[in-house]
Amino acid sequence: MSQPSTQGDPVALACYRHPDRFTYVRCQRCGRAICGECQTPGAVGFICPECMRQQRATAPRTKSAFLTRLTGPRQPVVTYVIIAICVLVFIAQSLPVIGSSVTGALQYAGIYSYPIAFQPWRLLTAVFAHASILHIALNMYTLWIFGIVLEPLLGRARYAVLFLLAGLAGSVGVLLMAQPNVAVVGASGAIFGMMSALLIIQRHLGGPITQLLVLVGINLVISFLPGMGIAWQAHVGGLVGGAIVGFIYTQTRQRSRRTLQIALLCALAVVLVLVGVWPIFAA
Repeated sequence: MSQPSTQGDPVALACYRHPDRFTYVRCQRCGRAICGECQTPGAVGFICPECMRQQRATAPRTKSAFLTRLTGPRQPVVTYVIIAICVLVFIAQSLPVIGSSVTGALQYAGIYSYPIAFQPWRLLTAVFAHASILHIALNMYTLWIFGIVLEPLLGRARYAVLFLLAGLAGSVGVLLMAQPNVAVVGASGAIFGMMSALLIIQRHLGGPITQLLVLVGINLVISFLPGMGIAWQAHVGGLVGGAIVGFIYTQTRQRSRRTLQIALLCALAVVLVLVGVWPIFAA
């Protein structure tokens, strides 16, 4: 009997990283021999550690599953951002030594719209500051409740515009209806604006509004209770501002009226700013 031919049989080679180990496996990219410890399964065959390291270094970066869920198209990203800003500001307000200075630099009072202490940016900065842990907790919870409904409904840009314009309207309400030396902080005005905007939108779409109307009414009544220390003027101003924004959105829903929507929102912003600084012109 003849011996079987061994011509063409694979030859065992020493692993390039472990010379004392012999293997028949080669890296599919560079051809080097790799033992079992050095093998990483690839789409076809195995890859050595160096080639795998190079592949990972040159591969396009992708978001983690957590970030993908967090920033998905239906996620209230703007609400997350607003809450994060308010929390960071409140932490700064709570710091020893500088905390009171932070609050003093952000709060709004009518006097800051007059020439004697003209600082009009406070009309908006006051929205992101809060007076106590209970104050920010209640506001952020309410913001979350309405944000997860309104932001996906309106889209992130329109939702952010609603929040800012309603907050600005709340500060204008303080200017028009409160004493000039009464300082206020908080996102309540903007949140009341979100409530009224949702009320207008729901009414326009034919959705149920009874529970929302009751909720707005209860919160508005609480605002007027004596001894609560609540700036009802900001709530009323935000309520009116949010209703106007909601009305603009409902009347310009069609894509063909998008330019008109932007123009009306810009006009409202200009009017609010002009009213917010009118004492400077009246002096």
